[in-house]
Amino acid sequence: MRHLFFWPLDPFSRQVRLVLDEKSVRYKATILEPWKRPEDLLTLNPAGMTPVLTDNAGGQERVVIEARAIVEYLEETTPSPCLLPGGPADRAEARRLVEWFDRKFDGEVNAYLLHEKLEKPVQGLGAPDPQSMRDGRDHLKGHMEHMAWLLESRDGLAGPRYTLADIAAAAHLSCLDYLGEVPWAQFEPVKHWYQRVKCRPAFRSMLEDKLPGIPPSAHYADLDF
Repeated sequence: MRHLFFWPLDPFSRQVRLVLDEKSVRYKATILEPWKRPEDLLTLNPAGMTPVLTDNAGGQERVVIEARAIVEYLEETTPSPCLLPGGPADRAEARRLVEWFDRKFDGEVNAYLLHEKLEKPVQGLGAPDPQSMRDGRDHLKGHMEHMAWLLESRDGLAGPRYTLADIAAAAHLSCLDYLGEVPWAQFEPVKHWYQRVKCRPAFRSMLEDKLPGIPPSAHYADLDF
């Protein structure tokens, strides 16, 4: 049995949840709040961050920490369906885009919008800063433009197949969509791509996520928005 420790609106936790569900892996799920530094989490990951996956296959517990390591571990231990398809160049492109979202998008968009509208309220850190919100929204538009450009010639972000690149992007954007911060109407190619991703069975559990005191946007759970 696998056991996932996660926080619902953590985009890195969402990547792992999507991969687990795409591969139809059965797992137990435990929600932890990293900012409270719970002992359960610190014991598994001294960095105190989610996600963490434990795997008791074969009677030996393995602890896998951080989203990138976990999804690669799942690709190796549960290879079907393959989420890094194609040849070396195709897989390199998928990995490049995962890196793009996990580093560049996270640092230029989430560090502003998720911090101000999500992390501050749940941690009691005060009201959102208007300038940080404006900066985050400006950065988000730049990333949406890049995604729209990619999708002009591709069905998925990394090519014709659904890959870890699409999962990473959807995980990050879905957190912002929960908050109503994605300007879908300005980027039709990205909207149509996200509609297809949203319809996948693996996405259903995330559309049911709700945080006390922070309700999702009105269209968050709608497949045709």
